[in-house]
Amino acid sequence: MKIIILGAGQVGGTLAEHLANEQNDIIVVDTDADKLRALTDHLDIGTVVGGASHPNTLYQAGAEDADMLVAVTNSDEINMMACQVAHTLFKTPTKICRVRSPNYLTHQEQLFSRDHIPVDVIIGPEQLVTQNIQRLIENPGALQVLDFAKGRVQLVAVKAYHGGPIVGHELKEIRRHMPKVDTRVAAIFRQDRAIIPEGDTVVEIDDDVFFIAAKENIKAVMSELRKVDKPYKRVMIAGGGNIGATLAQNLENKYQVKLIEKSYALCRTLSERLKHCIVLHGSGSEPQLLASENIEATDVFCALTNSDEANIMMSMLAKRMGAKKVITLITNAAYAELVGDEIDIAISPQQITIGSLLTHVRKGDISNVHSLRRGAAEAIEVTAHGDPRSSKVVGRRLDDITLPKGVTIGAIVRDEKVLIAHRHVVVETDDHVIIFLLDRKQIGAVEKLFAVGFGFFS
Repeated sequence: MKIIILGAGQVGGTLAEHLANEQNDIIVVDTDADKLRALTDHLDIGTVVGGASHPNTLYQAGAEDADMLVAVTNSDEINMMACQVAHTLFKTPTKICRVRSPNYLTHQEQLFSRDHIPVDVIIGPEQLVTQNIQRLIENPGALQVLDFAKGRVQLVAVKAYHGGPIVGHELKEIRRHMPKVDTRVAAIFRQDRAIIPEGDTVVEIDDDVFFIAAKENIKAVMSELRKVDKPYKRVMIAGGGNIGATLAQNLENKYQVKLIEKSYALCRTLSERLKHCIVLHGSGSEPQLLASENIEATDVFCALTNSDEANIMMSMLAKRMGAKKVITLITNAAYAELVGDEIDIAISPQQITIGSLLTHVRKGDISNVHSLRRGAAEAIEVTAHGDPRSSKVVGRRLDDITLPKGVTIGAIVRDEKVLIAHRHVVVETDDHVIIFLLDRKQIGAVEKLFAVGFGFFS
């Protein structure tokens, strides 16, 4: 596909890297020539220097025959106008727009349509990040919680700790321990080395284990891999921006929530908006404030300001002062690689946003794409189409399907039924297949595997 990406920031640059490696024709537009030059140093892509919403710029980028426009500049208004120009002047078939402001997103259904602002897909990074953090709080002990098939299936990452019933034993023993609960371990990461698990694979202490199960079985499976964490009760949030405020609003009816914000004016606004959350004026990096608010009794401390450095420092402080778990928003990928054990979970808005974008860019009927392990691995949900004659997967048992290296099938969702992937399961038309890729470079091979055509027997 020919795809124009507007914005060479962290999201635009990372998206360009993903798509260029998948043999698409990529053109990136930005006003900053240095950013574009940095991308072309290691990617085979085209670039155009200019205003993203200007007709002349889009013409230079080849909008006349582009299949897709992805507007991810830092300005909601420029992104929306670029989609309008691409639609009106160039009839661009698919337009994806990043919109951050809740003021726009609140009126999403009325604003974004072909008769008004012609955007086909809205990506709201703050909403995605908030949902991600909320799932982590709802599943104590999880490193990552990803929804598939509208939440019926979840892929969960946990760290295997000493004392877990299955730790030090083979994976096949999970079934003996829990004969009524069906699950599949999709992958294990051991000291950053990826392992495709087999029944005789032994789980070791500190392994990052990714397993898939029906949502109602998640907590039972987690108890096999680690000592079960008690449900969280007390949550402290540093940062009252879009993410922090929305998270507080979503949690305040179920948890004891405190929110710390430096801006007094914003504190007053938030205190009116939030009904049960306690809003505190100050900084999460002030030891006296944390101590006075009983940080040692806090179950989860979330550092969600717009400064990576501040988030990291206040997370380390909160952890040392007794917070049981810290979740830290980090936009700089280099920082995420450096953080130590004092930060339990580093949240990358870029990786979360990229997954949502790739859902709409990939070939085939793909419902979900999630980046894992800071983008090294990937999990996707793809719908199987065709019949045994036109499809390489429909009508076949899983052990008869030749999967690319490093690719495993974790589960199948058929209507309302969740089928964990076992070798005897047969894929049927319209099944939602959850696939785990240890190497995201294999996505092209997976797309071909699920493509429908009559050349299969030729």
